[in-house]
Amino acid sequence: MSAELVPRLAREEAEFARKSRELAQLRIVLADRELFWANLRAEFAAFERRYLREIGTLYAELDDWSDKLADWLSKNPDAGFAEYAAWDAKIAELAGQEQRQRASHTASSRAGRRAVRVHPAVEEDEHAEDFRPSFRLKSLYREVAKRVHPDLAADEADRHKRELLMKEANSAYQRGDQEALRRILEDYENSPESVPGRGIAADLVRITRQIKQVNTRLSQIERDIAAGMNSSLGKLKSNVDTAFAEGRDLLAEMAADLGRRIASKRRELAARTVVKQKA
Repeated sequence: MSAELVPRLAREEAEFARKSRELAQLRIVLADRELFWANLRAEFAAFERRYLREIGTLYAELDDWSDKLADWLSKNPDAGFAEYAAWDAKIAELAGQEQRQRASHTASSRAGRRAVRVHPAVEEDEHAEDFRPSFRLKSLYREVAKRVHPDLAADEADRHKRELLMKEANSAYQRGDQEALRRILEDYENSPESVPGRGIAADLVRITRQIKQVNTRLSQIERDIAAGMNSSLGKLKSNVDTAFAEGRDLLAEMAADLGRRIASKRRELAARTVVKQKA
């Protein structure tokens, strides 16, 4: 071993040791942020389910009564101003009746639940065009296969990662997603697994790429957290949490307000119908 090589190897080994410590600390931070983001996603999902159950059904019911009222008005364009007083009186009468008896909305609530929760699947288009991959799409797929194919794996861990990447690549190819294929290729090219060779020099390149991967993931998590907190659902959850700390149930208040608006629409439609029949 030459005299010049020994100091260089010593520097590289010292740098590798430093980067190893840095990577170990970053992995601890990454695990904590992944856990935080996983918990936050679970909280968002639970809150969304509660919102749909307690508020979404009422919005669906309110929309239903609004549609019914709009339909009545479209069919009765000749309703004149002279009937307003009679409608108001009838509405007041119906409101008084509702205060003396308990209104049951089981059927409409179930209809609202279906309106909120049921999302019809997109039907397959019988006339969809045949799959015709472009030259660029096929070229990208070939490049991914040449670089990422599992048969090129160095060990079982590498094979598992390559199998997952090829599964993603196959899905992207079927979708005709060139950008996804390009991203798969670039991610692999910049991964530690793509670095050939053994020894301290190759190890340094690999660990440098590992550090970059962890930092990239940390940045993505922070962007995801910020996007989640700033979303409509995130802001509503924050308001609900703040109200709860003050001893208020914001969703219950929203439900009560929607209940009043539903009752108002229902009474108005009933009053207009009765008055029109008597006219």
